[in-house]
Order: sequence, then C-alpha cells, then structure tokens
Amino acid sequence: MKQSVYIETTIVSYLAARTSRDLIVAGHQQITSEWWEKVSPKFRCYVSEVVIEESEKGDIETSKKRLDLIAGFPVLAVNDEIKKLASIFFEQLKISEKSRLDSVHLATACWYQMDYLLSWNCKHIVSAVVRKLLNEMAKELKIQIPVICTPEELMEI
Repeated sequence: MKQSVYIETTIVSYLAARTSRDLIVAGHQQITSEWWEKVSPKFRCYVSEVVIEESEKGDIETSKKRLDLIAGFPVLAVNDEIKKLASIFFEQLKISEKSRLDSVHLATACWYQMDYLLSWNCKHIVSAVVRKLLNEMAKELKIQIPVICTPEELMEI
C-alpha cells in the first residue's frame, strides 16, 4: 500500500510559478518538478480545503495552474477538531497571525494521520524547531506527527 503525503500549498506554488531568478528558489522549483514527476506517483497525495483556498489566490492564470495540478487529489475537510488542534499549534509554535493557516496545514496532516507533510515553508512547517516542538506536543496530545520534509528529502523511495 502506498504511503500518504499531504501536499502543502508551497509545493504547487513552486510548480505553477515561472522559473525564479533567485538561484535557491529556482533550485527548489527544479527539485519540486522532479519530485512531482518521478516520486509523487509512488504516494497517495492529498490536499486540504486550505490548500485549495490558498491556491485560488493571486494571479488568475497562475491560480488556474495550481488548481489544475491538484485537481485529481482527494481534498481533506477541515473539521472542528482540526481547528482546535490548529489553535494549539498556532499558540505553542508562536506562528504569526499572517501565517495562521500554516497551523491548519500541520493540524490537518496530523488529524488525518498522513505519513508525510511536504512543504517548502521552512519557517513555520519544515523547521527543526517546529519538528522538535511538535514531537514534544505529540506525546501530550496523543497524536501522530507526520514526517515533515521538503521534496528534496523525500526523493528516494
């Protein structure tokens, strides 16, 4: 049986965007494209209502590209339990109000017991500090934390 991966919005954003002039971002885009093509078929990929909501924002053409990329993926609903868990994450991880939805991505991946959470958000999601705090919180909250990683870290399978 294939393992599950929650696709956070930065992944489809990197795929849909024009190639960046920033070498690091362009490298991330290339890695993401390779992961999407070669590795994603080996997983059961999921998005959430929040990923859809975030993908709809911005430039109409780019938004359409993002939505087309995830059109075939199952969409995980955000229920009241996820909202409660997201509030705990928001407070404990000290996420800024502007980035509040990052706590919903984390909570959704946990609630649905995803094997992996894939993201390029290295401030609020793919962060050693966040991973450590989540693992400590998992014991207290009695929840499973997915492996939180970038596409580069999930290339070999």
